[in-house]
Amino acid sequence: MDSLLDVIRNRYSCRGYLDKPVEEEKIAYLKECMRMAPSAVNRQPWKFRIVRSQEGREKLQSCYSRSWFNEAPLYVLASVLHEQEWVRTDSKPHGNIDVAIAVEHLCLAATEQGLGSCWVCNFDAQRCHELFQMPDAEEPVVIIPIGYASSTEVPPKMRKVSQEVFFEE
Repeated sequence: MDSLLDVIRNRYSCRGYLDKPVEEEKIAYLKECMRMAPSAVNRQPWKFRIVRSQEGREKLQSCYSRSWFNEAPLYVLASVLHEQEWVRTDSKPHGNIDVAIAVEHLCLAATEQGLGSCWVCNFDAQRCHELFQMPDAEEPVVIIPIGYASSTEVPPKMRKVSQEVFFEE
């Protein structure tokens, strides 16, 4: 089994997918990894739509039009439920942070399961909200395409050196 650091190093923004469905047991595993994510005050202010029907896929593809995106056999549409999110005393809401934590659990779990994933945040959120008939207090945050990567090569990661990001007091 790979270490968590190995999984993190192997996770990347996959932009090419094989025409191969994701097995049900892997989908169940990914769902459980998201469900177990922590959230502020344990509010769990999220909703995750598992989208794999042709109709649902076409809705998402109309919100973000890229050829590589259309190749994915499965999508997770993650939304924040604003009425359930915890708000810090200085009025900072934490729902988007909570969703991000759960979605990164998803992406790491997908990598561990031999699947590719990619964060898609630059999509037409309003159109997505309308097409999926979300209530007013629900906001789509991110779409994650998931599937078997068309390439087995993990691209190199460009990261800042440790001295640029870590400071000790």
